[in-house]
Amino acid sequence: MGRRHVNGLKTAGLFGVLWVVVLLLGGLVGDGRWIWLFAGIGLLGTAYGYWNSDRIAIRAMRARPVSELEQPGMYRIVRELSVAARQPMPRLYVSPTMAPNAFATGRNPKNAAVCCTEGILRLLDERELRGVLGHELMHVYNRDILTSSVAAALAGIITSVAQLLMFFGGDRDRGGNPIAVLAMALLAPFAAMLIQLAISRTREYDADEDGARLTGDPLALASALAKLKRGTQRAPLPANRDLVDVSHLMIANPFRGGGMATMFATHPPMADRIRRLTAMADEQGGITRF
Repeated sequence: MGRRHVNGLKTAGLFGVLWVVVLLLGGLVGDGRWIWLFAGIGLLGTAYGYWNSDRIAIRAMRARPVSELEQPGMYRIVRELSVAARQPMPRLYVSPTMAPNAFATGRNPKNAAVCCTEGILRLLDERELRGVLGHELMHVYNRDILTSSVAAALAGIITSVAQLLMFFGGDRDRGGNPIAVLAMALLAPFAAMLIQLAISRTREYDADEDGARLTGDPLALASALAKLKRGTQRAPLPANRDLVDVSHLMIANPFRGGGMATMFATHPPMADRIRRLTAMADEQGGITRF
């Protein structure tokens, strides 16, 4: 619980920094008169994405609903975990891609969807798949879709205001420094993107820990992540716009990364996630290794 408390404070702190950047930029454009217009536009766009998050992600992955007859193991695991969490059963989908990955989405537990790719269903054994599905269900139960939507809204507002600032050059009547204004306009969207990514990585850590508690098997998820690290490098998804927009929902970064790309990743390093889960198992007295 201590680590979860720290992650919660970190997320709150990052949101606070985003709001500070929004207010600073808003004060530079028209003496702050237009900030609420951009805030409204950003929030409306994000509300649409949040409300339709399940449809957007499912469509991007070309996934189809599956019956219990088609995927009895997947149904059994999700039903057991949903009952254990005292939450409704989500809809289940399978994406035809061989890139191993999984995600859960939906605005609340009653409107949730869980999707696995054919690649991950072939790659993992049942114990590892249970660990992955526990992680994904906790994203829904923790309302992480709402968290990421709010972060996206704030980042979008910052980017829009920064573009306006570059176009109009800030409030000239106040005698502002044009170099400082330009620097703020260029750096603010970059900072907002980094903060948004940091929030996403923090929520991944929480879903790892909470999912491991739900399944009672941290090492199963650690083993799955080790396989996914290798599998996603062998069979990455194409980095087209639709997939990039939903990649933060997936349990593993679906694109081939490395070098500077690590800084802009929506997921924390796999090695660090595995290390945390292994430490969690040791704290619980786990002795099984993968």
